[in-house]
Order: sequence, then C-alpha cells, then structure tokens
Amino acid sequence: MGGNHKALAFSGRIVMVGFGSIGQGTLPLLLRHIELKPEQIVIVTGDEKGRRVAAEYGIPFHDTPLTPANYHAILVPRLSRGDFLINCSNDVSSVALIALCQERGALYIDTCIEPWAGGYTDTSITPEARSNYALREAALALKRPGTPTAILTHGANPGMVSHLAKEALLNIARDTCHPAAAPKDRAGWAQLARDLNIRTIHIAERDTQVAEPRKTPGEFVNTWSVEGFVGEGCQPAELGWGSHEKHFPADGRRHAVGCKAAIYLSRPGASTRVRTWTPLAGAIHGFLITHSESISLADYLTIGAGDAPEYRPTVHYAYHPSDDTVQSVHELAGRNWKLQETRRLVKDEIVSGLDELGVLLMGHAKGAYWYGSRLSIAQARALCPHNSATSLQVTAPVVAGVIWAMQNPERGVIEPEEMDHDQVLDFIRPYLGEVVGRYSDWTPLDDRGVLFEEDLDREDPWQFLNFRVV
Repeated sequence: MGGNHKALAFSGRIVMVGFGSIGQGTLPLLLRHIELKPEQIVIVTGDEKGRRVAAEYGIPFHDTPLTPANYHAILVPRLSRGDFLINCSNDVSSVALIALCQERGALYIDTCIEPWAGGYTDTSITPEARSNYALREAALALKRPGTPTAILTHGANPGMVSHLAKEALLNIARDTCHPAAAPKDRAGWAQLARDLNIRTIHIAERDTQVAEPRKTPGEFVNTWSVEGFVGEGCQPAELGWGSHEKHFPADGRRHAVGCKAAIYLSRPGASTRVRTWTPLAGAIHGFLITHSESISLADYLTIGAGDAPEYRPTVHYAYHPSDDTVQSVHELAGRNWKLQETRRLVKDEIVSGLDELGVLLMGHAKGAYWYGSRLSIAQARALCPHNSATSLQVTAPVVAGVIWAMQNPERGVIEPEEMDHDQVLDFIRPYLGEVVGRYSDWTPLDDRGVLFEEDLDREDPWQFLNFRVV
C-alpha cells in the first residue's frame, strides 16, 4: 500500500471535515496515494485555518462550523453512496457523522471518537458519561451488518499503536522461541499475549520537538491540536484494567455497562502521571491521558468475561509531550483547567527534535520491550509537506485506513484491532522514520525508596500501583 505502491483509483467524492494540522497533513498524502482530481474533494471546517493549504492544491474550502442543527443540511448534498467522509475535526460528534454516512451509503474514518462541542468538559455531564469508554460504546452501538466501512480511531494513537502492538507480540514470540504461528483472529492474539505473560502495555511517547519562539506566560503551545489535547486532557484518566491487578485505585471507578474492560479515575488525565520508559529518553514521567486504544486493545486481548476475565493486560497511554506543552499543562492546571487565551499550534516554527512513539510491552520473559517510531522534524518535512513529526505519525495511518476501507468497503463499524495489521504497517512504515524494537530490564521499581518510603508492591513490579506517580 505505501512507499512506491501504485496509487489507488477512486471515483467517488471525499469530504474532509476539519482541516487543522492533521487535515492539512493528510491532504498531500491522499493526493499522492489515491488518484483524485481536486474537484473530487471538499473541505468543511470551522475556521479559516488551512485555507492557504487548500488553495495550494485547488481544493474547495468551506469555513462553516458543523453543529447539531446544521450538519445534516451541509453534508447530505455532498455525500452519496460510495463517497468517503474523513473526519479530522474537533467538537463534531463522530457518532452523528457515522450514522449519517450509514444513511447515505458513504465510507468513514476518524482519528478519535469526538462529542459535540463542550462534551468533554460539560460539568453537568457525569465523568463516566464524558469518558472515552462511553463514547466508544455509543459508536460500537452502530455496528450493523452490510453497512459501509466506518473505521474508528485510526491515527497514530489510537490506531497505529494497535498494529504496532501486534507486531511487537510477534517479535517477542520470535525472540523467546515461542512456537505459535501468527494468530488469525481475536482469540488467537489474546492467547498469544497470555502465553507470553504480557502484564502491562503502555503507549509510551516522548516528544522532544522544540519551536521558536518558546512558550510565553498565558499561552498554550502544542505540536498538534491545542483544543484536541486540552479536551482529552480534561476527560477522566482511563485505562484498560488487567486481570493481574491487586490494588484497585482509591479514586478508581468501574463501569456498570458495556465491555467492562476499562476503569476511569475521578481526576483529569492531564493531572495524572505515570512512570514509563522509551529507548532514547529512558525512564520518564508521562501523563495518563485517556485514549480509545486503552479500552479497545485491552478489550481485544481479554479472555473470559469482561468484569472477571481469565486474562487481560493493563493498557494505557503514558505521554510526555514537548517541553513547552508540559509547561502549558502545568499553567492550565493552575488556572483550574480554564484554557489560556493565547493558543499556538506549532509546525513551521519547529526547529529541532523528534517524536518517539511506540508500545511498551512488559512482564514477558525478557522484561520490557518497546517497539515503535522515531521520527524527526527534518525527516517528516522531507517525507511529506505540511507535516511535523507528530502529525505525520497520524496522517500516514489515516491514509492507510482510507485505502483499507476503499478495498474493504462493507465491513461496517470497525476498530483498528480488527484490521489487517501487516497490511496497514506496510503502508505507513516508510513514513515513520526509524522503526525500532528495544528490550530493557527497566521496571517502575528501579531506584524507588531511595529518598522516601513509598506504598509499593515489590513482589510484582507490573502493578499499576507501582507505575502511578502520587
């Protein structure tokens, strides 16, 4: 699919909803890998951001924010059977757009499951109802046989990391002389993870990109969507809850309905930190930001009942963003989560750094194994225009998913774990910089108790109790 693969022919229309950093970075990849004329594409977005990029490629641009009152009237004339809606937006309900695509016979993809504007932070809604768990359950309720393919959450993470996790499982199996062949279905992948004794999976990321000028007081700076990051950072922290866990968090809450593969904490993800590890950064503290893969991957690898599984790994995001973004989050917390008046999405201003994004699988015979992408800003710019290291790790999986959906048009609502991981990785690998796997003897107990006595489980390093920073 990727690299030098022949461009795929497509005769339908493409509607891009949202055109921030991800939409702008996705467009040149679409035109590179799919045979499209500019008149086959239309951009519907909420502001003027990206108008210059759209004009560069001759793409029609409409800056009308979609709302519950107008989205149907705006999109219906632009969507017919066989067309494709690519959702790169904030504050537009993914569930509403999927239902509309089913009604119109159109294909669909997004990078996360979004609510309507204000849905992440509306305090009149319970934390449970604002969770990614609840958003995922609402989207999965639209699964119906014979409907057009609608791929949920297929960016870098969620999305690419679920494919990386499968590849990592195969690598660990090979390196530990595990005799099993590559699994063919969900049950096979869950059994392989269990056989390898995978206890915990982190999506472990360290972004070292630096932009000039640096952050100033009263400003939120980020290398991808400011509003998107703040929205998910203000949601409750969420994690897939493993069958090996013995210490349920005091602020943890279980869900009464649904798959029951995950829990949430009664605190924002942007104020919850965990210990993790990446090969270049070493041991770091990351934010436990809620992401759909924490739930979907844990659910996919479950053996047995959701509320009392025989096996399930703990799965969560552990994110150390750029240093200016860390400072922005600290300032945001001090403002009691009221977003700064000045917001800056940096792309062209980035002068150095890379994004080290991968999966960290722990508990197996070799300890810990990180597998993922190291992509520098220089590499990203050379590989595709209008991208940073952070955005290209998202946009390449978006286009891989678009092509996969075009080739598999009647799969209904589907998650990344249900797709062909090797086919998707084949497309995106040329856009990931250095793809590496590294083993480590690191555990969250390393050097603990040197300065302070801590409440730890020293018999089992892979307990969430040991990862959490308190």
